[in-house]
Amino acid sequence: MITTTTPELTSMNQPSERLEDYISLLKPRVMSLVVFTAVCGLLMAPGSLHPFLSVVAVLCIAIGAGASGALNMWYDRDIDSIMQRTKNRPLPQNRLNPDNALAFGTILSVLSIITMGVAINWVAAGWLAFTIFFMFLSIPYGLSVGRLRISSLEGQLERCHRWWDGLLSRGMYLSKHGFYF
Repeated sequence: MITTTTPELTSMNQPSERLEDYISLLKPRVMSLVVFTAVCGLLMAPGSLHPFLSVVAVLCIAIGAGASGALNMWYDRDIDSIMQRTKNRPLPQNRLNPDNALAFGTILSVLSIITMGVAINWVAAGWLAFTIFFMFLSIPYGLSVGRLRISSLEGQLERCHRWWDGLLSRGMYLSKHGFYF
């Protein structure tokens, strides 16, 4: 039996598949952990922050975490293609153009950092930028123990950054009301 597909059905399926691939670049499960730690950092930091600014800060952190995931998948696409756990990701499967993945991660990074700086403060934005681009410090190590150590440090810095971000976000809010951090 010969089956044919109509152009309408083919074009309808591609955008959802493409959107799904871009969403998977963000590593949503990792993002959920980062959002959880960001909320905990905001709750644990001394002082208070306007609820809208809290949402903006957490949203910037979530977008930054997703951007970091996209940049990480772009960089590790060659390694991901040979590992059993990662070989079905969009880049090793050639479902996305690597240049588009790099642009996607870069644009989200810049957007999250600038938004954090303008809405919250530039120190918190600097920490966000540092944690997003920290993975590039591991590039000279290749697949080695040094790279694993830097990755572990990156994970620990993420946790510290979330607490500091909550603290600095609240400090900026208090300084607008005459209290200085």
